[in-house]
Amino acid sequence: MKMSLRYAKWAALPLMVLLPLGAAEPGITRKQADEILTELRQIRELLEKQAANPPQPQGGEQITKAKIGLDGSYTIGSKDAPLTMVEFTDFQCPFCQRFHVSTFSDIKKNYIDTGKLRFVSRDMPLDFHPNAMQAANAGRCAGEQGQFWPMRDRMNSNPEKLDMNSLLGYAQDLKLNVAAFRGCVESGKYKTAIQTDMALAAKIGANGTPSFVIGKSTPDGVDGELVIGAMPYQVFDQKLKELAR
Repeated sequence: MKMSLRYAKWAALPLMVLLPLGAAEPGITRKQADEILTELRQIRELLEKQAANPPQPQGGEQITKAKIGLDGSYTIGSKDAPLTMVEFTDFQCPFCQRFHVSTFSDIKKNYIDTGKLRFVSRDMPLDFHPNAMQAANAGRCAGEQGQFWPMRDRMNSNPEKLDMNSLLGYAQDLKLNVAAFRGCVESGKYKTAIQTDMALAAKIGANGTPSFVIGKSTPDGVDGELVIGAMPYQVFDQKLKELAR
């Protein structure tokens, strides 16, 4: 999955803003800071590899608008909600974890649970995360037994624990049929569906995780704007309030 310079500029923000606060802010540990540094180094390496063969601009402008459907995705919230928010996530991404643990709960409480927003999960496992594809498949396998969202919560909260033993532990905690779950994960049953999500992300210009499409609900999806990055709740709150006017 290619990384854009736009994503690199965004990704540098956590390095500048979060890491200096590591000693003072209890929300980030040294281990989390090290994971973010590792992520940024990997992104830099990908960008350096692309430098010799940069992508050609399309029309001179970056894509900011996106209209997508919801086929094959998991949703929470009212189907009649006026607004829809789609997240393209990588369960091994520390930035996705940060969004999940620091922002998602407020969005759920203030928008999803109140019927204002429909939230949609799509997969975007990045190539340099060795357990990301397996985790994306595990989420869908848990979904076969009605436990997609609880499994998603566990994986998003623990990006460093996505090996098979950890996934089986989550399945056991959720009282899944563990044997069926394991067989589903090991078979890579949903690889094609996950790759479809990845292709959609690339098509709309979502070149980093987490990426979001936020906008007005349509009968089959959302017509909105692409937002890239684990922004604080206030950014999403302002965007949703503007859309609701």
